[in-house]
Amino acid sequence: MNLLDYRRVTMPLSREDARSLRAGDMVLLDGEITITAGLPTHHRILKCMEDGVDPPIPLQGQSLLHLGSYSQDTADGGLEVLYMNPTTSTRFNPLMPRLIRHFGLTAVGGKGGLDAACREAMAEVGCVYFSFLGGGAPLHSSAITAVKAVAWNDLVAHYRLVRLAVSGLGPVTVGIDAHGNSLFETLSQQATDRMPEILAQLDRDRAG
Repeated sequence: MNLLDYRRVTMPLSREDARSLRAGDMVLLDGEITITAGLPTHHRILKCMEDGVDPPIPLQGQSLLHLGSYSQDTADGGLEVLYMNPTTSTRFNPLMPRLIRHFGLTAVGGKGGLDAACREAMAEVGCVYFSFLGGGAPLHSSAITAVKAVAWNDLVAHYRLVRLAVSGLGPVTVGIDAHGNSLFETLSQQATDRMPEILAQLDRDRAG
């Protein structure tokens, strides 16, 4: 498929756009995204919620993507992102439902998907999960056009909360849509359904 054939969506994703996407759609992302690969970062965001204060980078109606970056601090106090790659989202399963509901997130993402409790929260608020290509750092990194904001500089670079401007980030796959449909669950069920056939074929091969 030519890149011109993919749907382009503007980030932060509108609620209407989020609900219009379907599991399996492949899209390119333009606009601004918020990223972190850090579990401590998610706990800090939850602490902000509990204390009734906004996180240093606003998240209301925004995205929160599980993308880590290899970065270096610049002489002027900024951050240069050298490359960016997804991290496994399932590490954050216990925390994501609260974050999705509280901030009304319209997009989350990373690799590996999220669990049923997260899917339920996503369907409630109108949020999608973008599945990023693992090992696709050159592709992801080339889409970064600017570092817009960086928070919690006491953390290592890939744990910081970072707002990036991107153009043509992707293609990414809608792994879970805002209606509760999940490619991860579908593929897992298909694999389970095929297992008896696979085991039977192995038995036949051994007998032969």
